[in-house]
Amino acid sequence: MTVIDDVKQKTDIVEFISQYTTLTKSGRTFRALCPFHSEKRPSFFVYPEQQSWHCFGACNTGGDVFSFIMKKQDIDFGEALRLLAERANITIPSRSDREAGKDERERLYQINEAAALYFHNLLLNSPAGEVARNYVASRGFSTETVSSFQLGFSLDSWEALKQYMLERGYQEAELLAAGLLVETEEGRTHDRFRNRLIFPIRDARSHTIGFGGRVLDDSLPKYINSAQTPVFDKSGTLYALDVAAQAIRQQNLAVIVEGYMDVITAHQNGFQNVVASMGTSVTERQVSTLKRLTRNMAFALDADAAGDEAALRGVTFENTLDAEVRVIIMPRGKDPDEVIKQDSLTWQKLVEEAIPVVDHKFNTVTAGLDLTRPGDKSTAVNSLLPVIAEMKDATRQDHYLTKLSKLTEISYNRLEATLKAYFQEQKTAKPATESINRTSQPLVSSRLEEYCLALLLHHPELKESIQDLSPEYFQNSENREIFTIWKESSDLSSLKDRLDPAIWEKLDTLINEKIRDDRIEKRYTDFVLRLREEYLRNLELKRVSVFTLEVEAGGTGADLTRLQEEGIEPSTQLKEVFTRKTRAIRSTENDHK
Repeated sequence: MTVIDDVKQKTDIVEFISQYTTLTKSGRTFRALCPFHSEKRPSFFVYPEQQSWHCFGACNTGGDVFSFIMKKQDIDFGEALRLLAERANITIPSRSDREAGKDERERLYQINEAAALYFHNLLLNSPAGEVARNYVASRGFSTETVSSFQLGFSLDSWEALKQYMLERGYQEAELLAAGLLVETEEGRTHDRFRNRLIFPIRDARSHTIGFGGRVLDDSLPKYINSAQTPVFDKSGTLYALDVAAQAIRQQNLAVIVEGYMDVITAHQNGFQNVVASMGTSVTERQVSTLKRLTRNMAFALDADAAGDEAALRGVTFENTLDAEVRVIIMPRGKDPDEVIKQDSLTWQKLVEEAIPVVDHKFNTVTAGLDLTRPGDKSTAVNSLLPVIAEMKDATRQDHYLTKLSKLTEISYNRLEATLKAYFQEQKTAKPATESINRTSQPLVSSRLEEYCLALLLHHPELKESIQDLSPEYFQNSENREIFTIWKESSDLSSLKDRLDPAIWEKLDTLINEKIRDDRIEKRYTDFVLRLREEYLRNLELKRVSVFTLEVEAGGTGADLTRLQEEGIEPSTQLKEVFTRKTRAIRSTENDHK
């Protein structure tokens, strides 16, 4: 999560804007006299759920908290970021700090890659590595797989890696910072990994960021990982993402398993859309990372642990993804590695038959209950209603309330009333500000905006075709800032020089995004149409809600007529977008005939 995300997470737009104008609650929104121009009837609205604002009066514009303060105080993005960061007690690294941090990260990548080569060579060639070579062979890994994943071996020595790296000019402090050494209470250092099979861990850009190590006997702990470093955070990392990304995009599905062996066996057998959480529970950050590639995810969990907490977390992930999360039900006592090696077709079938995580939760809860007994009915309701309550999608919530009603033979209306009481209880239990503030999860920016920006950054020749792409289509302020300055910059170097350093990390991510080099203009046109459609849809929905509130509040005929007339333009533009999209689809179909 970037410092910009951190600032957004700790800034509630309702609380912030209320410093500049008096907000009055209207349904799920807040309204006020616009703080940017004089008016007698309020046309300024704030949307807590989206953390956005819009003026339907003379301004006819909107945005997030950054765009609000930029417009209000006539300042640029960097100044707005620093003002909001100071208010949230967040330190913004300076340009020199960021350059130093970048140099440090590059050095750590270099150190880790050198260590990976050292471990790999020991596995392939050292006499001591024979036991590891035998183990790898027993797991059925081919020579190509060992090379592809750069598997390695660490000697049964306290300082073998340390001495090797020191002899090549690396400093002890650097090796500690990379997590390759451990410091004792006496201040002495020694190798972290000893007598283990080594799994180099890489980020999405193929930088070596850390290592996992497995024992070659029955000693404990079976696995250890690198300590957290400036480049490695286990909770935000997915093993093999660098080699799985392309397949995940192509198949529009990410399969998440628990361990290194599961991933390697899957890839060797042709299932290359598989990544691992490295033995930990899947985190929101890992899901957000995968969302850049696909919204469709399936968890291959242990047969005894596939329900319970995973289901509750799964609903949270579904809210993030706006798609169902599925569970691959493993045969009892077996993991993906074993299933795939025994019969790859069985694994393929298990993936195809994966069920929604909430359905699995229903199955695990009700499996041991007698739903003819009142006590067991209560148990089912008490266990499943909180899961349903977590759902943000009303249609899915209705579906599972209906399912629970049929299972327990409790009327839908009674369950719905219980759910509403549950919501009220939860709302009362939370602090007042928390009911508005949605900062419990990291924010995920629009991937559509990011794909479009990445395409523009990779293909500067598209600058001649951007007349149809309005900055307003980028509802994320840092994306809008990058686009606006990119239009005025001659190349990537000048773009970076003009951007605030706080956005450099975002820019680097976009520059390193893997972009297909075919049909560039067509894909760009598609992105613009989709961004425009998303913007207009959002605007029309907001305008409809404003019109409804005006009617309920007994607005004057003139006000209602004005809102109706203003609503004609986005509706007309949407029809135009639909027409252009239809033509594009027909053109594509004709190309394939």
